[in-house]
Amino acid sequence: MSWRDVLALVAKELRRRAGRSALTVAAVALAATLLTALVTIATTAQDRVLSEVTTGGPLAGIKVAAAAPDPAQVGRDNAAPGPPKPLDDSGVARIRALKDVAAVYPVLSVPVIVVAPERIPLPGQPAQPPTAGEPPAPGTPGSGPEAPFGDTLVGVPLANSGQLPLTLDAGRLPAPGSSSEVAVTSDFLDRFHIPQNDAASLVGQRVEIGFPRAFSGGVSRSRWLDPVIVGVADQDAGNGQLVGSLELATSGRDWIEAGGPASAAAFGLQPTTYTGLYVIAARLDRVGTLRTAITAVGYSTSAAENLIASVRRYLRVVEIVLAGVGTIALVIAALGIANALLAAVRERRRDIGVMKAIGARDRDVLRVFVVEAFAVGLVGGVIGTAVGTGVAAAVGAAVNRYLSSQGVAGIHLTVRVPLLILGPVGAAVLAVGAGFLPARRAARLPASEAVAST
Repeated sequence: MSWRDVLALVAKELRRRAGRSALTVAAVALAATLLTALVTIATTAQDRVLSEVTTGGPLAGIKVAAAAPDPAQVGRDNAAPGPPKPLDDSGVARIRALKDVAAVYPVLSVPVIVVAPERIPLPGQPAQPPTAGEPPAPGTPGSGPEAPFGDTLVGVPLANSGQLPLTLDAGRLPAPGSSSEVAVTSDFLDRFHIPQNDAASLVGQRVEIGFPRAFSGGVSRSRWLDPVIVGVADQDAGNGQLVGSLELATSGRDWIEAGGPASAAAFGLQPTTYTGLYVIAARLDRVGTLRTAITAVGYSTSAAENLIASVRRYLRVVEIVLAGVGTIALVIAALGIANALLAAVRERRRDIGVMKAIGARDRDVLRVFVVEAFAVGLVGGVIGTAVGTGVAAAVGAAVNRYLSSQGVAGIHLTVRVPLLILGPVGAAVLAVGAGFLPARRAARLPASEAVAST
């Protein structure tokens, strides 16, 4: 039997039993879709999300304080700093030159006087303008505070917000370099008894902040700004209920220090360019080594090393789960193909008998069924690979929308060219493997038994 005869028989059989063939192709396509989507998503996660964690990113960050290390605290997740130590550009350059440093981001915390929005939102309601009549009691939900209060503005390089320990809860982060926008933290909400689910009610309101300056004789004055609250974010870059651009914090520090050493001392400013740094390690497993190197330079550090160890274990679990789901998909596809071909052997006993009666050999019959399985697997693999890639793209788009809402850089779908080739080929090979035993059974069926059973 020539290959042309084999292909003709396979095509005729697939057309004659189009319904069963379509269902078998669908089973293979579904398995290929699931496997392709899982592999594409896992690859993208490894290249972007997991590599963000393992090769840098906020989790691989180390907080460096403008203070000397306390020998008794070295190695702890939240080390207590020693005496103050200047952290200027030369210190930043020394740290940036260390091995395993991926990035260094300065942090500047500046004292401010805060006057909250005139009307603090009531729980579950947007902010309302003042109404005529007796105003609400100061300091209660629905009114402004009784008096200005002191706090801290944490200035960070917002152009690199995706690498900083900032998590957006509502709104957005201030624009890089902006002096007219700030974000507030969850502690700011707690101060005025605003529930977390009402965080968006503060977005768009104005808050007054003043950078204080002290003079001799106890006289002081402030430079006042009224930036817009553009978002609510949790942050771990520094201690403060306000987050703004590094440029805004720098201008505030310069104003305070322009009053002279007495002014800076009065408000706790140390003679340092920055109050801290956020250093990103090149790899997650280099965080401990890099902390030791920064400590040797002479600065206090802290990092969530215990959390890092836990995350790495959970990432391994995720990989195992994805591999397990993919294996189940392959098994389901193989069982579907084997079942379909076994049914075909039972239904085509007469055809097999006729082929053998006219001279077909066992290997010819085996070849017919193997080619049929290969064709079903190849078509299903092509369809499944295409659909799986589309599913992964849809998942990637949904993830990007979420990341964008959180002010974090999006991901780029990673589609490997080998996967586009191996998907259909692998499905075809799987189909051949699953269909080999039914095909072998058909090939060994005696001609007399096949004809007699019809």
